Amino acid sequence: MPNKSKRPNQRKRWSQRVTETSNALDLEKGVFAQEDPHRIARSLKRSAEHSHRRKSDPYRSAMSMLTFYINRAGKTLSKTRRARLEKAKDELRALYGKPPRRKQSHTRA
Repeated sequence: MPNKSKRPNQRKRWSQRVTETSNALDLEKGVFAQEDPHRIARSLKRSAEHSHRRKSDPYRSAMSMLTFYINRAGKTLSKTRRARLEKAKDELRALYGKPPRRKQSHTRA
């Protein structure tokens, strides 16, 4: 079984490459690092609506990219940044006139 730490550099950050060079959206540089969730959502909306290469509607493309970023960051994402990005999802829903997400209890056995 190959040692994961010895993989070539180009495979190491494939999710970063996807985020930066997505064939679906041309993202504003540093969009996910912004402090304001509303600005993050507006930027994603703008990118999705201006893209002619996306395969889905603008809302779905923008939400997919945001979810992809959150999922790929995983445990390395601080609670503050994760909360900010989750709030950006809510802002994105509001910008597109979608209903807010249902509150779920996050209990684990």
